[in-house]
Amino acid sequence: MKLILESLIQMTDQVSKMVDEVQKFRQECLEIKAKTKKLVALLRQVIVNNNNLYERPTRRIIEDIKQVLDKALTLVSKCRINGHVKHLFTIIHATSFRKTSLQLENSIGNVQWLLRVSTSADKCDDDDEYLGFPPIAAGEPILCLIWEHVAILLSNASLEERSDVAASLVSLACDNDRYVKLILEEGGIPPLLKLLKEGNMDGQENAAKAIGLLGRDPESVEHIVNARVCPVFAKILKEGHMQVQLVVAWAISEMAAHCPKLQDYFSRYNTISLLFSHLAPETIQEHNKYDIESKYYMFSIQPVLMSSSDSNNKKVQRDDDNNVKGGNLNHASLKHDNNQRDPHVSLASTSKKGKEFDDLEIKAQMKTMAARALWQLCKGNVTICRHINESKALPCFAILLENGSRDVKSYSTMALMEITSVAEQHDEFRRYAFKPNSPTAKAIMDQLHKIIDKCDSNLLIPCVKSVGNLANIFRSKETRFIALLVRLLGEKEPKICVEATIALNKFACTDNHLHESHCNTVIKAGGVNHLIQMIYFGDQMMQKHALTLLCYIALHVPKSAILAQQEVLIILEWCTKNAHLIGEPPIEALLPKVKSRLGL
Repeated sequence: MKLILESLIQMTDQVSKMVDEVQKFRQECLEIKAKTKKLVALLRQVIVNNNNLYERPTRRIIEDIKQVLDKALTLVSKCRINGHVKHLFTIIHATSFRKTSLQLENSIGNVQWLLRVSTSADKCDDDDEYLGFPPIAAGEPILCLIWEHVAILLSNASLEERSDVAASLVSLACDNDRYVKLILEEGGIPPLLKLLKEGNMDGQENAAKAIGLLGRDPESVEHIVNARVCPVFAKILKEGHMQVQLVVAWAISEMAAHCPKLQDYFSRYNTISLLFSHLAPETIQEHNKYDIESKYYMFSIQPVLMSSSDSNNKKVQRDDDNNVKGGNLNHASLKHDNNQRDPHVSLASTSKKGKEFDDLEIKAQMKTMAARALWQLCKGNVTICRHINESKALPCFAILLENGSRDVKSYSTMALMEITSVAEQHDEFRRYAFKPNSPTAKAIMDQLHKIIDKCDSNLLIPCVKSVGNLANIFRSKETRFIALLVRLLGEKEPKICVEATIALNKFACTDNHLHESHCNTVIKAGGVNHLIQMIYFGDQMMQKHALTLLCYIALHVPKSAILAQQEVLIILEWCTKNAHLIGEPPIEALLPKVKSRLGL
């Protein structure tokens, strides 16, 4: 950059020398010379302060100055042409001087702003007047604001000043996706990461929030990897203040949800084990020292989980999958004002009782965020799911489903749903992680059965999906889940009916080697009558899945007397007259076979 600046100074010298030789428009050229002299004095200050300047705006301003000086050289050189013929064919508009003069004035303003923002970032005087927007950012004032914020983060400003700037970046990132892209492009992550490593607690929280929000952008992956965010996050999860760890866990969940490419990168730095250490402390040990068969294990986690029970007022509010995708920050731990702490809370926390209460609250919130992060990290990732299983951490979810707080239960069921979804797609992992006779599978299945049996609306759908994902591990005698799923077909809420039908389809489909036995169980549980009602009176989605299940049952158990009594063949004939049903891929292939077999 210093070489570029020196070349600009040489260009200004050339302009001054040419002005001394001009014969036309001499007054206008002298004005240009005066402004180039002012500009060159500022450029010399830039060279002196080169090490303290924020590179991104500096390069843009320098590039703009180069173009302006090129135009000034061209214009002045036309005014020093000798000879009448050349003068005759050289046209110079008076407006060209006004335009060039204005551009030089803008360049001076840009360099003055650059020097002011750099020195003010180092001094950080609250009494300094606002710098205003430089001419180069007049068309996009937010860009100038981002430049100023990042310049302060890069400077030797106080931790409080840098914390406030990080909070401002959080606000900008919440407001607009365009601002997120600008902060990323202007190099906002490295200085935020520096604040995360060096700042006070407020600064670290704000920095972690900002990085989490920036990490929602799919284009942020390269920035996050290059800045080495993941090892810093892992170190904080291991050694940092728990209030900061809480925000870091939230940031990991946001980044993993929006940028799945980061899942393996986080896993590489032991993030999974660190999150489990917060979610279920005293149970997650090194996998080579851990005995999953130990009866002590099943009870050692109990007192730990009891500390994360529901509190009435101060707990992190659960946000469902839609809120995560929408990026809503509905967490109590992320809503606090960084600069104006409640004095009553501060005083209460100085007493031993108040501190213990705050610690319990933070620990409960930390468990929630750890569960949320694990849910997003294991989504669709067989490597991480295998790591969870090999670390003997999978059974912890069964205990959390029984004794965890409401939020921990919610995120744990979502994590189990994702792990079982991976198991459904990977036979080897499913056979290894969910052996029917293993304590792990039994403990998880018992908890899923309890939740579905109670019809807990907050946990029901992910648990139903988990059972469907594991349909291939059930033996013919294991009929309790099919009976529960059939019962859900009579639920008033359409979404529950649809999910139960989808799960039953996985039991009844041809790919399931026990399909005939499972189809008989559905019939005995009264499933056919429910399916007929859904086909006749349900919405399109409900009709499609119910008809698919009915086709599987009729295909695999065509001699059932109940199918004959319910006149299923007539129902299938009615379905063929509905184009929106017969056009579905599974139904289109099944319906002709089923009608033929039932007819026989």
